[in-house]
Amino acid sequence: MVTMKSIEEIFRRLSRSSFRSRFRLRGKELEQLREKGIESIMNDARSFIRTRIAPALPTNDGKQTPMKKHPIFIAQHATATCCRKCIAKWHGIPKGRELIGEEQGYIITVLEKWLEMNNTD
Repeated sequence: MVTMKSIEEIFRRLSRSSFRSRFRLRGKELEQLREKGIESIMNDARSFIRTRIAPALPTNDGKQTPMKKHPIFIAQHATATCCRKCIAKWHGIPKGRELIGEEQGYIITVLEKWLEMNNTD
């Protein structure tokens, strides 16, 4: 079993990354979160993670997560859950095998925490 990093540790590390810490919810993505609500956005997150990130060899890995158009995409880049390489580097979950349910749940938790922390103007 992989030992996933603690969420607090991850957020401390992410805050020291100039690239990761520059991501903020603004404009249409912030509006979308507020209009649809966190529950609906997190349902989208589960689908995105299941189809775009969880497979052992995701299609276009490293390029499958857009930089805009959905709050989850912004959150994925901010939390280094955008591709399997970043997930391996930042979260300690190896590439090359399908993500198990617990790992997917961990990623969802990280994304939801980031959205809650960044749901401001």
